Amino acid sequence: MKVRTFVMVAIMILLAPSYALPADSGWMRISLLQGDVQIKTADSGDWGPASLNGPVMEGDQIWVPQGGRVELQLNMGTYIRLDQNSALQILATDKDSSQFYLSQGHAYVYFDAPRGSVIQIDTPDASSRAFEPAVFRLDMSDEYQYTDVAVYKGYVETENELGRTRVNAGEMVSLGQDTNGEVAPMGPPDEWERWNKKRNDRILRRGVSSRYLPPELRAYSYDFDTDGRWVEVPDYGYCWTPTVTVGVNWAPYRQGRWIWSGGEYIWVSFDPWGWVPYHYGRWAFVARIGWCWVPPAAGDVYWGPGYVGWVGTGDYVGWVPLAPGEIYYGRGYYGRHSVNITNITQVNITHVYKNVYVNNGPTIVERRTFASASPKIMRMQQNVIQRQIFARNNLSAGTPSIRPTRESYFASAKRIPAAKLPPQPVRKLDLKHLKQSRPFVKAPDRSVLKPGTRPGSLPLQTIRTPRTPGQGKPTIQRIKPQERGVPGIQRGPAPRGEVKPQERRVIEPQRGVQPQREVKPQEKRVIQPQRSVQPQREVKPQERRVIEPQRGVQPQREVKPQEKRVIQPQRSVQPQREVKPQERRVIEPQRGAQPQKQVKPQEKRPVSPQKEGQKELKKEQKNEEQQR
Repeated sequence: MKVRTFVMVAIMILLAPSYALPADSGWMRISLLQGDVQIKTADSGDWGPASLNGPVMEGDQIWVPQGGRVELQLNMGTYIRLDQNSALQILATDKDSSQFYLSQGHAYVYFDAPRGSVIQIDTPDASSRAFEPAVFRLDMSDEYQYTDVAVYKGYVETENELGRTRVNAGEMVSLGQDTNGEVAPMGPPDEWERWNKKRNDRILRRGVSSRYLPPELRAYSYDFDTDGRWVEVPDYGYCWTPTVTVGVNWAPYRQGRWIWSGGEYIWVSFDPWGWVPYHYGRWAFVARIGWCWVPPAAGDVYWGPGYVGWVGTGDYVGWVPLAPGEIYYGRGYYGRHSVNITNITQVNITHVYKNVYVNNGPTIVERRTFASASPKIMRMQQNVIQRQIFARNNLSAGTPSIRPTRESYFASAKRIPAAKLPPQPVRKLDLKHLKQSRPFVKAPDRSVLKPGTRPGSLPLQTIRTPRTPGQGKPTIQRIKPQERGVPGIQRGPAPRGEVKPQERRVIEPQRGVQPQREVKPQEKRVIQPQRSVQPQREVKPQERRVIEPQRGVQPQREVKPQEKRVIQPQRSVQPQREVKPQERRVIEPQRGAQPQKQVKPQEKRPVSPQKEGQKELKKEQKNEEQQR
């Protein structure tokens, strides 16, 4: 049957390249999922369950709770894996370069991109960049407030507020926000490292699929090697056909969901291999083989939301896989077999899609359930689908005009336990503020934390004892802690784990070597005077005049002038050479507090000569009376 295609455009059709926002959705996907991993998309503005093969775009956030793990695959073969209790924010994408923010947890990075590409991963403590292929990991310590940057292959440059250093393969650098760096050899691998290396060995092994895929898609060879086989088809060359999760009623674009992302409905497949075959190339049904995926030609590889032909009625919405050479109508440029309908007011399609005539090829759902969590697939006779549903007047260009619901943002309707939801510090992150505080810097000789300047050298100390990343405590020290207020603004509002930024200011001084620098100015004015006058506050002035003469060797210095005038005449009347011992005891009590206790009875007679005169006078008076 000869197929004829005719498109009538009311105004005009623009075939020149014009990239729409959904094209960014092909930049990264979730390639592995374990546990209750969650995603917050820029469209939904809320957290929901993540799905395998779900697109990840700029502005999205990933949360991996306890017991979970996730792997993100970039389009050029770079992988980022997150361990449990980790949060990652996608800040920027620019061609083959990208920027992420690890607000807490552990990340393993396998960076493999063309020359000139850059990957930048920031943490609250540091900013790390790789300019060439490298394998490294980042581990954050919420307890001790530092980040470990460990490199297995290549090199990574990491920078904090004090400067930058290069971390080579086999080394690990530990650094805080405003600390020196500690360089240590890596210790024995932990379970996280062993799991990642095993994963690398599986997905990076190039099998037979790399021979048939265009160079742009060879990074996805693993999916084709493990879940299907390659067959030669006379009309299309070597094609791939799945050998797993394929039943009698199976058809392309059936096991999955259309989700709303980036202003467009995007297909998310539940098939483990369902990324490349649903977003690149076309599908053909081949006798004695079944459904086959036809890869795109080299140089004409364009990611698409889902290469299907759409149909819509008052009650139903349907789609069918596009065959090789058929036109895809989308909001953007998707290769030479596509039409950009962004600037088109009306498109009339008179086209018979080949795969409509394949038994069980089209998929029809109730229109009212299309945007729900469980679209209802309709079972219809083949002739009804061909004549009534896919009638010429029902064909539509682009995805259906159905308003998305909350369920439209997530491919899975899975219920997440409350204990697995993101913590409040992660939920309150402001990505706009983060992007302003951590710019994406691709120039190797320019600083991230101090834009427009050349970073200085980070002070380093080297230890010989190996240490496993993310374990133990480094011997780093804070430098210039009085400047912590400025870096705190530069690094943004991101918390460390469950700790808020204002709480870090209380914790960090306890770790510092010189905690006195953390004392506020008004507190210093109170403390310092106390150290200089503490003895005076314990002894009153009048007490010192009494106490010091008793201890002093020369008490005369403390005697007032009038007291000297009293003492000196006594010394002149009775020189010390002529005074007997008992007479010296009489003089000393005059200075004492209780002289009576030191005076003996025999010493009282010579002390008062007036009494002797009175006695003699009385004796003379008595004698005179007797004479009378």
